[in-house]
Amino acid sequence: MDFMTSVRTCLHKYATFDGRASRSEFWWFYLFTALVTVVLYVIAIFFGILAGVTGDGLISGLLGVMSLFSNLAMLGVSIALLIPLLAAGCRRLHDRGQSGWLQLLLVVPCGGIVLIVFWVLEGMPGPNAYGPPPGAPVY
Repeated sequence: MDFMTSVRTCLHKYATFDGRASRSEFWWFYLFTALVTVVLYVIAIFFGILAGVTGDGLISGLLGVMSLFSNLAMLGVSIALLIPLLAAGCRRLHDRGQSGWLQLLLVVPCGGIVLIVFWVLEGMPGPNAYGPPPGAPVY
């Protein structure tokens, strides 16, 4: 699955926690989420630095407001992309035959490392309790 297809698929299945997701679907969407967040973060930092450098005045205030709006945009987009990222992670775990509840390891120190290993490993080749393999024809 290519980058755009995986982003479209994950956004289309916004809160779909059932089914399976291939490694490429999950990791391309993960990359998309990281890139969007980093770009918005850099924009917010850029406006914040400019606001601090320009000193007092109207331009500094305007840049400060733009920095605030950039931070709010970053927060809003991150929250909006959290649900499809969790759904894709759940479907990725289902591809391995594991429960999506394993994502609760993210709240445990070093649990994210275990979860990354599960996300990286290859999925089950045939059907499992969560459905047919990703990309398999549905009859």
